[in-house]
Amino acid sequence: MTNKGKVIHPSIQQFKMFVKENPGLIKEVRNGNVTWQELYEEWYLLGEEDSKWDSYREGNQVSQKQEDTKEQEKSGEWMSKIINTVKNMDQEQLQGQIGNISQAIAAIQGVLSQFQGNQPSKPPAKRDAPQSPFSFRKD
Repeated sequence: MTNKGKVIHPSIQQFKMFVKENPGLIKEVRNGNVTWQELYEEWYLLGEEDSKWDSYREGNQVSQKQEDTKEQEKSGEWMSKIINTVKNMDQEQLQGQIGNISQAIAAIQGVLSQFQGNQPSKPPAKRDAPQSPFSFRKD
């Protein structure tokens, strides 16, 4: 999508350069937190040097990567906890619990099928109903 024949306003070109220098803005738009229009208006009103943009600057990308690695470590700890819990489970007790849950689900399904069986699928149609949706009486 090139803009052949179209002249782009200089402020829009400057905003594009600002976005290229601050890739965190792209991430925010893709996540649906803000729109390009909102960002442009704030950039136009506040300017490039406002403290609002500090969280999107290149230097903060390093801290975001550190936060991402911390989150991955936390998820790794979570997975190891789950694995250890599964290892320590008594298989016979687990099998018994699964059987109990299966019986409870079967009982619920039986009750639901009884209620559904008692209800007629369609109400009976009236045979005296007029063929036309309008009711006209003869004088």
